[in-house]
Amino acid sequence: MPLSGGEPMAADSGGVRWIYAFTSEATLELFATERGLGDVVDYLTVYGARLLDVAVPAAGVPAGVAVDVAGPAPFLLPPVRGIVADAVAVDRG
Repeated sequence: MPLSGGEPMAADSGGVRWIYAFTSEATLELFATERGLGDVVDYLTVYGARLLDVAVPAAGVPAGVAVDVAGPAPFLLPPVRGIVADAVAVDRG
């Protein structure tokens, strides 16, 4: 998970905060290069479950995880039941 100013990097789109996560240093490096972030990007190594169980609820807004957004097979983990905690899912009933 890349950091900016000590905080997880994220982007807001469509009313959702997307927390960036990468499965390898290579995909993080590609992302950093495409975004012009420089040669060194601070990051934390975290388990995906920790992102979904801790970081998403801590965002305080609807949030999901954008995985490998600059890689060959990017995917999104949206803030819906079954992926994030029911309490922070946008489709909780």
